[in-house]
Parts: sequence; structure tokens; C-alpha cells
Amino acid sequence: MLASSTPPLLLLLLLLPPPSSSADVIVTSDTLMRWVEEHGDPLSHLVLDPEAGHLYVGGVDHLYQLTSDLEVVSHVRTGPYLDSPDCLPPIVPRDCPSATPTHNHNKLLLVEAGPGAGPGSLIVCGSLFQGICDKRSLSNVSQLIYQTSNPVDTQYVAANDPRVSTVAVVITTENKQEVGGAGGVLRLMLVGRGYTSKGPGDIPPITTRRLFPVPPPRRAFSQEEELGKLVVGSYSEYNNHFVKAVAHGNHVYFLFSRRDMWHKKEYRTYASRLCAADRSFYSYVEVPLLCRGGYNLAQGAWLGSHGGKPALFVVMAAGQASTPVATGRSALCVYGMAELDAMLQRAQEVCYTEGGRGSSGQEDAYIEYAVSSKCLKLPKDSLSEYPCGGEHTPNPIASAVPLPATPTFTSSTQLTAVTTATEAGHTIAFLGDGEGRLHKVLVRSDWSGDLYGSVLVDKGSVVRADLLLDDSQQHVFVLTNRRLSKVPVSTCERQTDCQSCLSFRDPYCGWCVLEGRCSRKHQCQRHTQPNHWLWSFEPTNQCVTVQSLRPANQSKDEQTQVSILLLHLDAHVCVSACVCVCVYHMVLPVSLMFGHVTVTTGDMTFYDCGAVSRLNQSSQCLACVSSVWRCNWCPLDQLCTHNHSCVNQHIILNQRVRQPVCLPTCLSVCLSESSSPTSCPLVFALQSSALVPLGLTSTVVLRGQNLDIYTVRTLFIVIISTVLLYDCSAGQSDCSQCRAVPEEYGCVWCSGSPTPSCVYNQSCTSVPADTCPPPQITHVLPVSGPLEGGVLVTVTGSNLGMRYQDVVGGVTVAGVQCPPQPEGYQISTRVVCELQSSGKQREGPVLVTVGTTPPGKSKQIFTFQDPQLRDLVPDKGPVSGGTRLTIRGKQLLTGQKSDLSAFLGPQPCYIVEEVTDSQLVCQTGPSNQTAEVSLRVLFGKAERTVPNVTFRYLDDPVITDVTPAESFYEGGRVVLVTGRNLGVVQQPIISVWVEPLEVQRVKRRRRLVSERCSVLSSSQMTCPSPKVSPEVKVKGVWFQLDNVRVHYETIKVPGKRFTYHPNPEFFPLNREAPDVPYRFKPGGVIAVEGQDLTRAISRQEVRARLGDQECVVKTLDSTHLYCEPPEIQPMSVDDSNELPSLQVFMGNLRVDLGLVQYDSDSLSIVPLAAQVGLGAGAAVIILSVLVVILMYRRKSKQALRDYKKVLLQLETLEINVGDQCRKEFTDLMTEMMDLSTDVGGPGLPLLDYKTYAERVFFPGQQVAPLSRQLDLPESRRQTVEQGLQQLNNLLNNRLFLTRFIHTLEAQQGFSQRDRGYVASLLTMALHDKLEYFTEVMKSLLQDLVQQYVAKNPKLMLRRTETVVEKMLTNWMSICLYSFLKEVAGEPLYMLYRAIKYQVDKGPVDTVTGKAKRTLNDSHLLREDIDYCSMTLMVLVKNGVEVQPCPVKVLDTDTITQVKDKILDQVYRGAPFTQRPAADSLDLEWRSGQAGHLTLSDDDVTAVVQGRWKRINTLQHYKVPDGATVALIPRSQSSETPMLEGEEDEGLRLWHLVKSSEDPEIPKHRKSSMRERERAKAIPEIYLTRLLSMKVPHTQLPVGFNTHVQVLVLVQVHVLVLVQVQIHVLVQVQIQVLVQVQIQVLVQVQIHVLVQVQIHVFVQYCTYCSSVTIETLTAVQLP
Repeated sequence: MLASSTPPLLLLLLLLPPPSSSADVIVTSDTLMRWVEEHGDPLSHLVLDPEAGHLYVGGVDHLYQLTSDLEVVSHVRTGPYLDSPDCLPPIVPRDCPSATPTHNHNKLLLVEAGPGAGPGSLIVCGSLFQGICDKRSLSNVSQLIYQTSNPVDTQYVAANDPRVSTVAVVITTENKQEVGGAGGVLRLMLVGRGYTSKGPGDIPPITTRRLFPVPPPRRAFSQEEELGKLVVGSYSEYNNHFVKAVAHGNHVYFLFSRRDMWHKKEYRTYASRLCAADRSFYSYVEVPLLCRGGYNLAQGAWLGSHGGKPALFVVMAAGQASTPVATGRSALCVYGMAELDAMLQRAQEVCYTEGGRGSSGQEDAYIEYAVSSKCLKLPKDSLSEYPCGGEHTPNPIASAVPLPATPTFTSSTQLTAVTTATEAGHTIAFLGDGEGRLHKVLVRSDWSGDLYGSVLVDKGSVVRADLLLDDSQQHVFVLTNRRLSKVPVSTCERQTDCQSCLSFRDPYCGWCVLEGRCSRKHQCQRHTQPNHWLWSFEPTNQCVTVQSLRPANQSKDEQTQVSILLLHLDAHVCVSACVCVCVYHMVLPVSLMFGHVTVTTGDMTFYDCGAVSRLNQSSQCLACVSSVWRCNWCPLDQLCTHNHSCVNQHIILNQRVRQPVCLPTCLSVCLSESSSPTSCPLVFALQSSALVPLGLTSTVVLRGQNLDIYTVRTLFIVIISTVLLYDCSAGQSDCSQCRAVPEEYGCVWCSGSPTPSCVYNQSCTSVPADTCPPPQITHVLPVSGPLEGGVLVTVTGSNLGMRYQDVVGGVTVAGVQCPPQPEGYQISTRVVCELQSSGKQREGPVLVTVGTTPPGKSKQIFTFQDPQLRDLVPDKGPVSGGTRLTIRGKQLLTGQKSDLSAFLGPQPCYIVEEVTDSQLVCQTGPSNQTAEVSLRVLFGKAERTVPNVTFRYLDDPVITDVTPAESFYEGGRVVLVTGRNLGVVQQPIISVWVEPLEVQRVKRRRRLVSERCSVLSSSQMTCPSPKVSPEVKVKGVWFQLDNVRVHYETIKVPGKRFTYHPNPEFFPLNREAPDVPYRFKPGGVIAVEGQDLTRAISRQEVRARLGDQECVVKTLDSTHLYCEPPEIQPMSVDDSNELPSLQVFMGNLRVDLGLVQYDSDSLSIVPLAAQVGLGAGAAVIILSVLVVILMYRRKSKQALRDYKKVLLQLETLEINVGDQCRKEFTDLMTEMMDLSTDVGGPGLPLLDYKTYAERVFFPGQQVAPLSRQLDLPESRRQTVEQGLQQLNNLLNNRLFLTRFIHTLEAQQGFSQRDRGYVASLLTMALHDKLEYFTEVMKSLLQDLVQQYVAKNPKLMLRRTETVVEKMLTNWMSICLYSFLKEVAGEPLYMLYRAIKYQVDKGPVDTVTGKAKRTLNDSHLLREDIDYCSMTLMVLVKNGVEVQPCPVKVLDTDTITQVKDKILDQVYRGAPFTQRPAADSLDLEWRSGQAGHLTLSDDDVTAVVQGRWKRINTLQHYKVPDGATVALIPRSQSSETPMLEGEEDEGLRLWHLVKSSEDPEIPKHRKSSMRERERAKAIPEIYLTRLLSMKVPHTQLPVGFNTHVQVLVLVQVHVLVLVQVQIHVLVQVQIQVLVQVQIQVLVQVQIHVLVQVQIHVFVQYCTYCSSVTIETLTAVQLP
């Protein structure tokens, strides 16, 4: 388990070690919050032991005990266990087949105080075993105090459904009824639980359970009659969702929500109350709670106080459209307990004394829960006389008038929990929501609320309803799905100053002034004095601040008194200022201290006048007297001081000292006025020149003001204006540079010195030179250029002119003028000119002419060249660029590299390598489209292209898959990269980004490790994995495809990384002695041992070499490698050793496993006699072997002949089977069609309820006994009716009725038929009192269960042998009528029609009942019957008209089968009662106008063969397709004797197949019989007919084994389908199949249903589908 991250507002988490317990928990804490994660998601309940301070947490299958610091003390697993909500504990698997391992959800967790001063216990109730409870020790929850192993039904406490709520409260009352109780104390637990559909259904919503004492035979947690319960008329209608149960005063309150069954049927929240001492629930009363704004569903509640009065805080959510589903819109509403009690008392009073009507006549109170009580008009003092009700008072009472409240706080996120605290008289509510946040709300006196903070406790998790405060009221325990958190109620101590404390706005916090801390009110010692504790939630409160501080500025060299005036605190303080050392000025705080606490702080500025004057070095006087500080200047002392006098008595005062200023209070010094800053001495200009040459004495004349204060002797510090000192020889190395210096400097070129140089004119000892020497050229760059020119040529040297104009028109390159460029000219040293066109190739020197001096000539020869481009490699690349193009040609090195540029169309191609005369390399840039572009190379302004060659920009490469996804550190594993357009990549590279491990690195030093990939095709390339060091961490892997970078994480599975593993480890072949060669015997394999050999490698990637030959790797697993070496010992590749060594190669990993030496067996010398004996023996053996081989060969030939014969038979059989299968599947596929029009009908004939009930109650009876009229004389009628009325009264007596039935069943002559009649008669007599009938039936069933438990429980309900079993059948038939009529009737009827239609499509033998289309293989018609479908036109009389009706029949149908099919088609929408019987009609074939022939199953034309007589068919009469027939009433003369009569005459009837074959078969039919027998030998070939009813679209391969498997599958599946799941098939599957796709329904049929139900239809069913439905239901459901 991992702890999730804390919210952003929390500080750094400190991970604590998990406690030593069996639970896997993680405890995390910081100074704000501490939490622990636990198993049991979702955790549901939290309880605090106030005595020991321990916490108890209940969840799913887990129970925890923790300290207040969230350290786990004990942990218990409470599940899962074998259980089922349908079974009662103890669970026995054979008696409860539905029992499965079930999770135990904690439903109740309560602390029970111990008897007297004894230890208490922890009450734990779960959802298992019908919600039983146990008691555990509070000191160690693993110790059980009480647990029942065989609970009774009165001990089922909690709801067995995790979704149904359960609440409880423990109360202690006086034990008035029992004697021997501990001090007359009775401890009870009142439980509220919702309704559960499974398990015991008679548990009331609110019950009282016994806790202590428990004298025998009483049981703990039992629901006893004398303890009381809330009686409810209908448990399902009054399904209360309980939220909270609390005890307050002498009452117990329950908070729940449910549907308002009395008025608007909307869901509302109710608060109910009953007296704690009321054991009969006479005092129960409830009132609806109204939270304005549509908030109607309570989610959590807490009983707290507000304004010193108890109040109920409830968080409510708005329901979703009249459902109990809560939405996110929720609110907190507060209800005063006094108002709630008044409303409850008013409802009691109105129902007691005013009949439920208020003063306005409206109904203010009523009786709830559908009980027989009603509001009365008792005496007015009834409520005061019976405050807790009595036997004569009405109950349970509900108020029709709700208790309203205005929301205190609303939220768009669903609120789920609430608890409250009181701090300094203020009420604070803590609210949990569905997203894991804890909200803090200040509830004001007017019931409004202010949200002042929210803490994210557990993101995305629901805060459970149990929010608890610890005993110190300093922390809130918050329970979420998997976490218990300890959150402080406030963080006042985190606010370190007053301003942050007051702006924190936390009702818990305030600023304690004299203690200097943010604290809670009771923690501040002087909080009772005004303005000593400032509440942070009061907006008018302000921090204590310094209002004034005098003086505010002070020199660092002066000590004085400071006066501080405070705001918001009555104080006026005078302190001494400190002396400090500062630079310029410094602002320092002046703090007011109370002991060691700083009350407030003000700022005071200290300044240094000496540092101020140094801010302006050119005029320190001005800086001093113009400063904002009171600094004065002593000009003679050159000193800036705060004093008002100087040593030399002359002072210039600060400009701010204007008039006398006296400081109040402590400072009594007065300052006098002084002169202005204009009195400062100042030099502002030079009267002489500012240029001063070095090495000469010069006079400087100054201009200034106020200089008269200095004498000659005192003028020792004067800051003057700027003077420029210069040296003519610096930077002027030749004549031209010297003469270019401006004339005002006086620099001349002096050639008379020992060495000519540039000097000041007065320093030259000779006559200065008037002209300069000729130019000298030292270097020319470049030395070549294109014919078109346009290249800049740089000429460097000396004496290249004194200015640009000197060289204009004076530069030629190889005889061609080269105009100089002014921006490139440097005096005397450099000339840059632009090369002009030469027109042809030429060469020559560079000449520079300056004035009239001879020209300067270069030693380098410049050449005009004509560069040529020949070809381009490669000619394609990706649009993202990055392709290196190699351009070959001649004279490519023309001009400088900066003059060269290449372009692909408009895109530049960047030159990346040194250019040679024959080759140029550039790298393509990105393009915005795929296209063919030409290459251009610019040599200056000359442009060249590659003739007839273009470069193609193609789509970028795309990588779709990379395998494998892992490697080892050594690398070299081949990674196969699959994608598109990989062929355009020139330099594919795989790169790995690594950085040192955290523990080894001081500073991040990331680096790349790359390997070159090989492109195999446009869709594949291989890359060896780069080698990385085990000491680094892999941060990423990508593929660099020229300019395209593809990260591995973006390929295939986003986020999946390429993994590096440690290298496989190999052990030497000879591990005991690695230096000793490994002995190998030829013919075997070499086994190499190792570890993790298959990690990041496969067998195909591993190579092994023994010497100079390969050792073939056969097997590779994680610990072994087996390779097969050559038969002959290979040669060694190491000259230092003759034996070969075994080397294993895995990528870059190469492992030498040691030397291998082959074992060679030397031939032993055998004696001659032995050799002769061996030869003779070998000859005998060879002879014997030859004889055996000859015999074997003969037998094998015979066997081969037999095998070929059998093979031929099998092939023939396979062909026959294949033909048969193809034929069957062809029939199947061609018969697939939409059957909705054939199996449907115009209407579904259903019986009315009366007829349906009579035929279910009295099957086989034409008229029900009770529907007959009493045939009595009038004289006896009154007596009989009176007796029947008395009998009716007796039947309504449960005791009489049960004794009556038991007495009847005890009679020996009371037959099973009589029992059924009695049960049906009772059902009809009590039909209008089904609830009473159900209670009687339940009582009789209990007696029946007890009888069968004593005998054999498995035989119960097997047959309807008792009255109660028939009553149960009738009761279920009554309850299922609407379901059968509205839901299951039509699907069943459609099922029958679909089955019959599918069966009738194939031949059905009328004698044996075998059919071609069936799922029952025992009734499968295996013979291949030739038949064809035909359509008869049946003349149907419709009124006066006769219309033809087409009917599909088979030519192999008997006449009776044809009549049945005609009747089904003609009367398919009518019940059987309106349809004539087939025996009452004749089939007449009408051909032409006068040709009428009556067809029958047996007549004189019937075929008789031996003792077999065949029933007539349409084929027998040769009735053609499309023939016209009619059904006519059968006349007396046309009646034919019954076919069964032929059996008496010795003739046996047959239709399609004979039931048994005649043993005497003519010889000419024996061959055909053999074929038939062969077909019978493999009956599976006809299983395709079965499959046609099951699998319409599956084409099975022709094969023997396949059909056998299919047979088993069909048999088993059909068995389960028919016997077990028939009612599920009817209710769910068949309905969907019929409505959606009829042809699929036809394929999923049940043969048993066909055989049984069709038979019922033919013989008994005259009321269509209702009997079928009843038969299915009545037979299958028990």
C-alpha cells in the first residue's frame, strides 16, 4: 500500500514506519495532519473510547484498534466467510447451495460501558450471518467477550445487505421487571435498520435489543417481546433509510429518510422520538424536517449545541426526481432540540386530544406505518398524565406539519458528514463531502454560516458519516474509504505575526498581544482584558502598531532619547536609541518588548554623514549639505559631520536646516539656521586645453566658485574637470596611422629617431615626414573567386592610406578593378573590396595604389575560377530535414566558406563540413511540403546548379512498433523497428539518455549514449541497443531519424518505457577448477549454467562459438544454455593455447567460459580368437536379422494391403459423411428465413382469470365445484346458507383451519386427489383474503418442514402429496397470472409456434414419432428420407366467398398430418375451442371441375408388403405441387376403421421407417442394406440435423471425432436446459429471441418440450396457450 500525496496547503510529509501488526498500514504525518491507510475498503464506521482514548475502525472484512496517534494496537479479520443472505446461520454448504465466500461489511460499531467500574466492551455487527453481533474487549479487539455460534432468529440485528443502513444507540434504564439485575440496571440497544428483500423479512424498522444483564435462557442482542419494537403494516413500503440514532435527555431520537406514504409520495427526512423507558413504543412520534431549498435527503447528523442550547445539525442533499438518490446539491440545516421537542409534543397532543385535527381544522397529526390505531379525543390532560403514552393512547404518531429550517451553508458537492465544536462561545461545524474535503463553517447566532476553510483530506474519497473530535477538542478524526486522518481543528501556531494571524480568519485563532503569538482564546493568559486577545474573525480588530516615533532619523554617532506612541494599546514609551555602525544609511526596527515578547515594531533610520559625502567624489560638499539627512560640511577639514561646528571654525550647514526646530518630550536640543549649498567651493570648467601629452610639463588653468576660502597652503584637495592624457606612439605603428591622428593632438611621423615612429611634434628631433612610404600587402583572403565576381576580398598590410578616399579606385585583383567597401576599411591596415566580373578565367596579384606613391603588390596570386556541380548524393530525404547532402564537382573551393551558400528550392541547406575543391557537404532544413526541388549553390553572387538532378522531399518516417522492449546493460541487442518511410532516413540513430544514480551524484550530469541503426527496407530497420553503465539510470530512449525524433514512450503503448536489465551471468564450464579444460564427449551437448539468461534476450539472439566453429544453441532458459558443438574438435583461435575455448555472444556481451577438450577413446588390442568369434557371432546375428526382415516384410505387405483397403473404405465413408453433412448444412442454410410472419398470429388467445383459476385448481374438471348453483329446495336453503356462513367463520379462524387440515390428512381414506380438491376449495373460499391465506399456508409449511426434517428433507415438495403443497401451487398460480398474461404468455405461445413450425419443415414419422428436425438424438430420424416441400391451395369459405389459402406441406406427410397443418394455418389465430377436430373432417382433392377425390390414411389403395402396411401419404396419391384441396365434414359413410385395428389383423403399420426390420431380406436388397447398416454404424453423421436446431451459422468440419464431441455437447446441454433452466429460458431468453430474431429462436428449441407439450395440445388443449403456460409453471416451479 502506498500513501497518496497530501494537499498542496500542507507542509512536507514525514513518513513514519508502519506499526507492528498484521495489518498492512502506512502512517503519514506532518505538523498539520496525520493519517493511516488500512485494509477494508470501504471503511464504514469509527468510534472513540472516551476512557482510554482508543479509536476503533470497522470496514469490509477488517476491524482495527488504534491509539489517538493513529498507531495500530490490534487488527482482526472479520471475513470473508461462507454465507448467503437466503440462508440462516449456521451455514452448512449442503443445506445452503447458494452460499459463497462473502465479504463482511461492518454495520454497527458501538462502545458499551462496563457494569459499575468494570471494563466496557465493543459491539461489532456485520452484514454476514443475517447481521449478528458480537462483543470484543476494548483493550484488545482480537479478544472476544461474547459471540454466538448458533444464533436464533431474534438475534439478527443488522441488515444483511451492504447497501441498507443500520444505526443504533446504547441506553441504560432501570430494571423494573426483572429481579436479580445488577443494581437494577438494564442496558439496552435500540436499533434502526432498513428493509432487506432477502433473509428474514419480519424484522421491524426499530427494535430493542438486550445487552445486560443476560440471565439464562435469555440471549444477548435478542429481540424479546417485552422489550418492544416498532410495529409496521408493510415492511417494503416503509423502507426507512436510517442516518443517526442519539440519546438526549430521557428520549431516544432516530433520524431517517423515506417516502411519504401519507401525502405526496415524495421522499422526506424525518426525526422520530420515543421515551428511553418506553418498552412498548407507545411514545413513538415522528415529524418531517424541512430544509428550505429542496434539500430533502439526510446524509449525516450530529447532536451538538448552539448558543448554549442543544441543536441537531443535519447535512441534507437534494433528491433526484422523486427518488432516494442524492445529488451533489446539499446543505447544512440546524434544528433546535427545544423546537423539535415542541413540534413532537404538539403532534402527540393533537393526536391524543383533538383527533389529529389542529385549530384550523387541517390534519396536523395522523397514525403512520399502516397500523389499525387512529387519533382519538382523550381528555386534555392526557399528554401530561401519560407523557410516554400508554395502552390506550394512539401510536405510532406522525406530524403532518414539518419543522422548517433555513440552510446555514450550501454546497455544490454532496455533504456526507457533520460534527460540531464550541470555541469561545462560537459554534464551529466541520463538514465532510464526497470528494474527501473537510469544510469548516462558523455558525453565527442568527443560524447563518461562514465558510472559513477547507482541507483536502483524501482526494476523491467519500468522507464517512462518523466525524469525531478528540477529548481535547483539538483534532478531528476523519474516516474515508481507506484512510483514517487526524486533522487539527486549527493551525493558529503557524501564524507567526499579528497581521497573518488576524488575516487568517479562523474562529479558533486570535492574537495574544503581550505573549506575541497566535493562539486560542483560553491559551492567552490576559484574554479577559480588552485588546489583549484580538479575535481573528472580527474584521474591526487591528494589530498594535507604532503611531509615531520621534526622532525618526538619527546619526549613528549620536545617542538620544526616542518617543514611541502606540495605536490600539494604551501606552506611551520613551527608550534610548542604540549606536550602530552602518554604511550611508540603514533602517532598523525599534521593538517594544514585554519580557522576551516583541509587542510591536517601528522603523528608525540611522545615517552616516561621512558615507553620505562619499556618494559624490567630484563634490563631496554638495553631497553632504544636499542630503536628506542633517549633515554639515567642514570645508577646511574636508569632513561631513552631524555636528554644528568644525575644528577650523568654518562650516557649511545642511540645506534642510532652515529655522530653529525643537523636538518634544525627551529631546531638548535646538538647531540654528545656516547658509545654503551654494556656499560649497566648486571647480566647474578648464580655462586651458584638456589635452595633455605624456612626458611634457603642462599648465592647467581652472574656473570655479567659492575658492577663496582656501589658501595656497590649504589647496591640497581639488577635484577638477576631466583632463585627457595621451601618447602619440600608442596604436600608430606606421606613417599613415600617425598622420591620420587629428591635428589638435600634434602627432607627427618622425623618421629621424633611431626607429621611425609617431611622436608629439615637440618631441621630434628631426623634420617630420610629409609623405608616407608605398603600401605593403601582407595577406589576401580569399585567393580565388567566381568569374561573375560578387565576392568580398580582404587585403591586409600597412600604409594602406590614411582614409577611405585614399584607396578609392586604387585596388585591382588580377587586373580587374575591385571597388573598396567603406564599412570594411581600416586606416592603413585593411581594405575590403568587392570582386567584379572578369569575363574569363585569369589570375594575377592584388595591387593597391595610395596617392602618387608606387602601388603595393601582393605575393599571393588571385585566381578567377568557374566552379562546376556534377552530382548530388542522396537525392531524397524527409521533409523535417537533417539529410546530409554530398555535392561533388570541381573548383568548389571558390571564395571563402562564408561566401558559399546552398539552397533546396527556397529552403537553405546548411554547410556542415570543410569544403574541398571537389566536394561540399550540407544538411537539409525542414520543408513545409513534399516535393521535388533543385539544388542551388551560391558562390558570392554566382549561382550554380546540378544539371538534370533534383532532390525529393518525402514524408517523414513513422515508427509503429519496436521489438523487443528491453535490453541488458552491455547492449548490442538487435531491436527491430517497424514503420513507414524508413528508407528516407540517412543516419538513423538510437539514443539513450542516462544520468548518475541519486546516491552517487552531487550534480546532475546527463549524457547521451547512441548507436547507429541499419535500414533494411522502407518499413524495417535494426538498431543495436546502446551500452549503458549499471551505475546510471536510464531516463529515456528515442530514435533520431535525421531531424525526426521519436521517443519510445510514444510508440505502440503510450507511457511504456524501454527497460534495461543487469547483464546475464554465466558460470565457467568447470566451476570447481576454471583453469582446467572442460572434458566433452562428442555426440552430446554442452550445458552452460548461469543466472537470468533469458532476461532481455531470446534463444535466437544468442550465439556460441567453440574455437573457430559455431556451437549451435539448442535450448535456452533462465539458468541453462545448451549448445551442440561440432563432432570434431575445432581449432583454437588463440595462438597461446591449442584447445578451443567456448565463447557466448549476447549482443555486445562476450563471455569466455573456458577451454574445451574432446574425449577420444583409444582402441584396445583384441586377440585374434576373439576377433574370429565375434565375426562368427555377427554373421549369425545378421542372418537371423535377414530372416526376421523377410518375414516382417511379408506381413507388412499384407498389413499394407489391409490398411489400403480400410483406408479406401474410410475414404468412401468420409465422402458419404461429407456429402451428408453438406446436404444437411445446405438444407439448413437455404431454410434460414424470417419466421416472424409464419410463427406469429393475429392475436394471442388468453383465458380470462376465472377460467384460468378453475382449470388450475381443478384440472380435468369441466365445471368447477363452487361455480355450480345450489340445487336445494327453498325450505332447506336458508339452513344450508346459514351453515355455510358458519363454516366460513370457522375457516377464518387460523387455529381451526390448521387443525382441520391436519385432521383430514391424518385420515387413512383421505386420498391424494381429495387433498388436492380440499386445497383448491380452500383457495377459492379464501381467495379474497390472500394475506390470511398466505399466513395459513406459511404456518402449514412450517409444520411440513418439521416433518421432513425428521424424515428426508430432499423429498419435500417433490410431489403434491399434501394439502399445503397444492395450496402452494394454487397460490403461485394466482400470483403468476398477471406475469403470465403480460410477460411470459406471448413468448411461450410464440415458442410453441416456432417449435412446431421448425419440426413440421422436416418429415415426422407418425407411427414411431421420430423426426428429422429434433434435438433428441434418441428420436432422431436417421434414415435418409427423400421428401420435398409443396404448397396446397386450400379452399376456405369466408362468409359467402371461397378463397384459396396456401399451406406448406411435405409430400411424405400422411393425410392426418396434412389436415393438422391446414387447420393450424387456417385457424392459427383462434383458440382450440373454436377449431374443428381433424377426425371430424375429410381432405378432398379437387382436380378440374368434376374430379373430386377424398384422401385418407388407409383405404383399399394402401400398399401392403408381407405383414407391413404403409400409411397413405400425398406421395402415394401423387398429389402435385399447387394442388387444390378442401376440408369437408366427414360423412358417416366415409369413415374408415381405425388404423390401430390393422394390428389385430396381423399387419403392422409403418409410415417412413419400420420399427424393426424383417429378418428375411431378399438378395437383391442386401447391398442397399449394407449401406444402411454402414450408415447406422456411424450415426453421428445425422447430428447435423440436431445442430440445425441449435447452431445455424457454424460449419463443422467433416470428421469422426468432431461429431462424437458434438453429440456429447448437445446431450449434456439439452439435459441441463430442460431440467433446470426452463423458467429462466421462458422469462428472459425466449422473450428476447421471439421479439428480435425469430430464426435464431428456431435454432434453440427443446425436444422434450416438443414431445410433451405438443401431445398436450393435441389431446387436451382446447384453450390454446394458457394451459401450456400453466403446465410449465405448475410443474417446473416446485
